[in-house]
Amino acid sequence: MKTLFTLIACFIACGTSFAQKLNKITGKVVDEKNVPVSFAIVRALNYPDTSLAKSVSTNIDGEFSIDQLKSGDYILSVSIVGFKSKKTVHFPLSGDLNMPAISIESLTRQLKEVSVQGRKPYVEHQIDKTVLNVENSIVSSGSTVLEILEKAPGVQIDRQNEQILLNNKSGVMVMIDGKNNFLSASDLTVYLNSLNSSQIASIEIITNPSAKYDAAGNSGIINIKLKKNKAFGTNGNISSTYRNAIRANLPTNVYGSELNFNLNHRVEKWNFYTNANASKNNNFSNLFLDRSTNSNGLQSLFNQNFQKIYTGSRLAAKLGADYFVSDKTTIGVMLDGSTSTRKLDNFSQTFINEAKAGTVNKNSLIQYSDANTPNKNYSLNFNLKHDFKKEGASLNFDADYSGFDYSGLENFKANFYDEKGALYNNTVIRNNSKIAIDIYAAKTDFTWPISKTTKIETGLKSTYVKTNNDFLSSALINNEWQNIVGQSNNFIYKENVNAAYANLSKDWGKWQLQAGLRAEYTQSTGTSVTNNTETKQHYLSLFPTVFVSQKISESSNIRYSYGRRIDRPNYQQLNPFNFYMDPYTIAQGNPYLKPQFTNNFEVSYNYKSGLSFSLGYSKTKDLILDSKTAQNDSTRIVTVGQGNIGSGQYYTAGLYFPLTIAKWWSLQNNFNLFYNKFKDDNLEGAPFTLSKVMYNFNINSSITLPDNWTFETNFWLNSPRVRGIERTTIYQKALNMGVQKSFLNKALRLRLNVDDIFQSNYWKGTLDYQNVNLRVQNNYISRRASFSINYNFGNQNLKSNQNRKTAADDSKNRAGG
Repeated sequence: MKTLFTLIACFIACGTSFAQKLNKITGKVVDEKNVPVSFAIVRALNYPDTSLAKSVSTNIDGEFSIDQLKSGDYILSVSIVGFKSKKTVHFPLSGDLNMPAISIESLTRQLKEVSVQGRKPYVEHQIDKTVLNVENSIVSSGSTVLEILEKAPGVQIDRQNEQILLNNKSGVMVMIDGKNNFLSASDLTVYLNSLNSSQIASIEIITNPSAKYDAAGNSGIINIKLKKNKAFGTNGNISSTYRNAIRANLPTNVYGSELNFNLNHRVEKWNFYTNANASKNNNFSNLFLDRSTNSNGLQSLFNQNFQKIYTGSRLAAKLGADYFVSDKTTIGVMLDGSTSTRKLDNFSQTFINEAKAGTVNKNSLIQYSDANTPNKNYSLNFNLKHDFKKEGASLNFDADYSGFDYSGLENFKANFYDEKGALYNNTVIRNNSKIAIDIYAAKTDFTWPISKTTKIETGLKSTYVKTNNDFLSSALINNEWQNIVGQSNNFIYKENVNAAYANLSKDWGKWQLQAGLRAEYTQSTGTSVTNNTETKQHYLSLFPTVFVSQKISESSNIRYSYGRRIDRPNYQQLNPFNFYMDPYTIAQGNPYLKPQFTNNFEVSYNYKSGLSFSLGYSKTKDLILDSKTAQNDSTRIVTVGQGNIGSGQYYTAGLYFPLTIAKWWSLQNNFNLFYNKFKDDNLEGAPFTLSKVMYNFNINSSITLPDNWTFETNFWLNSPRVRGIERTTIYQKALNMGVQKSFLNKALRLRLNVDDIFQSNYWKGTLDYQNVNLRVQNNYISRRASFSINYNFGNQNLKSNQNRKTAADDSKNRAGG
């Protein structure tokens, strides 16, 4: 690592020595109605010979930036299909220049409106993140967000443990429009399964965030950006999706459906927007588990089969308004809420073979269970944004309140049978749970350009969270419900995090530097009302970040980055009590879980905004894993829980390259290689070391056909992998295909796609450590066909309303449910 820093220092010194003064031209391209023109080609031509110096394209807002230009005289040339080409008069350039808006004229004036659309690639690699442009993807159509992420480069969905992995690391911070959610890992997967692609514009994958972001999320951030309406006047979008599973021997109601509606109205100084969504998502899974115990001469072999049917529905709505006090100041309020219900019907069979002193007995257990878990979520945001007269200077303030109400009723009925099939015992248990979470947050961000090449960003943030978990477990004994001591509990958790950060950015032409530091002071108290015990923690943590970008040539650059991250345990993990799952399986919380800290290093090479190659290394201390999974051989009960292990080390190498086979056929290819090593000097009473080399790849193909037909395929594969004491023993893979037809000048789109055509996406693995030896296979629904209809109405071409980030963006990934 010292060698790496030495090389970086040498590169910086050499680059600074030979750097010369280069200039930048910025501006905007509009049509005759002053509407921004997206994806126009802007060329800087040397004057007077008109040779090409550099060319770029405008972004979605018609803006462009041409850098690395030597001093001299230039002409700008603008061209795009459907408009007359235009050249500016020649002008001298001896410093950074912001051009007045360049207006170009449409070829056909009789047309009431010319709509110019550029189609972005599905996977777009930018300097600091990878972007999935879901809005234009066919293979993503009709999919849930969880299914979309499963196809994303570098992302793995661990459906067995209901977790999202990034570069084979857990601890991903998932954000919605820059705002975190307070859900536990299992509840987050449920929520992402309820979000449909019709609501999503893009997904940002940030492996090494800057100090401006909350420090939570040791493996990085996944930011899901919802669709925004784009125009003055009135416009909107309505879409509907139906999907169904395709697999033999399935229940009849394994389907999903959704209706989504967006409406935006902007006039003068007001902008109003609303969104409403109704969805239903049913699912099914088959889980097979084998394990053995050996105590006092009694050897037992457990063979278990679980059949789980999930049915769920969700209603959600958002209402917001922005008031433009002036050209520089905007005030906004936003209210959103959702209510959802999830029901689970679970039938399980357990066959137990017992052998002792040459005698063999065969017993069995059948359990019927059901769960009904309705929940509500509501949030209120106030936002103030002010742009100062100095270009690029701004102040942003957010205040938030978010509330979560969970309730649940679970019923378990277990029947025990001897080897002759006679019933000899039965138990009836029910669990009632109520969880209330209140989050208050406020933050302010200040940006000030010191010069044309230097900028400073600072900010403050404070978050207060209180969660109240009331859990009552009771058993039916002699026709009376009696409290189960040791399982019923009331747990209250309070946490306050205060943070401050500063970022400094400097541009030397071929070199760009951004250095930042974030400080977070955390105070938390976990109180077991039932046991009258209290666990307190308080700690100050510093999170430095450094980003260095070196321009090798006009078409290539190298980027170096370092950042420190934290993952705090979620509230449910800290609850110290036992949670009944079946007579031989118990989940247990751990109030002594410590936060895990990670140092991330990454070097990446990028060529022409296409080809990229990256190398990364990270080390996590006090890694939070299912390391508390233990088996009591005498009672034959498995206790599942999370704990800290010494460290986890992660080495990664990634290669991305797009490939254009023909004008109508393009490929995007992503390959990743991993080496993970987990180590603890004393894990559950013994030293532990486990390591493995792993890989995955993701290939997207897009074919444009005549008459507005398009066809897409996606294939991904994950090799066997390890994570703590858990091993995945099979290759997971899926082939997905989709086709789209557009009508009414592309305002109406019909899409049909099929996920996992060959039904090859399932999970199989082991947990082997000391006396724990589990063999697990989980067959969940992965092959689905979906059909969606999407219709845009109103003016879709003007500038969008602001994409607001709120203050409640630190804790929402950690609420228990």
